[in-house]
Amino acid sequence: MSHKTHPHFDRAGVEHLIQTYFDGLYDGDADKLASVFAPSSSLTWVHEGQLKTLSRDAWLEVVRARPSPRSRGLARDDGILMLDHAGVDTALVKVKCQIPPLYFTDYLSLLRTGGHWQIVQKVYAAVMQI
Repeated sequence: MSHKTHPHFDRAGVEHLIQTYFDGLYDGDADKLASVFAPSSSLTWVHEGQLKTLSRDAWLEVVRARPSPRSRGLARDDGILMLDHAGVDTALVKVKCQIPPLYFTDYLSLLRTGGHWQIVQKVYAAVMQI
């Protein structure tokens, strides 16, 4: 089955949301990050072989408590690696970002409701490079 781009898919809206996500991460701006994540969303990853999950609000508290990458003078290297969608209201975006020495690959599931995109789930992997 071939996958074709829906003629009414809002790619620019998705890209704007992802840029807001990148900016929020780099600036350590929890309010900016909250604006792109659905209140019911969570983050999921594997740590030492165990599945871990953190609610959006618990993660935002972590963001508020740590120095931002910008304030630490860390290099910024973020970008969209893949963007896929089903219809006009569902998208999956694979991105890269970093807080050296940690380098992240995030899979962000997005849904659009009321004309607005939101991240509804973040699944990620982090690699430490020293």
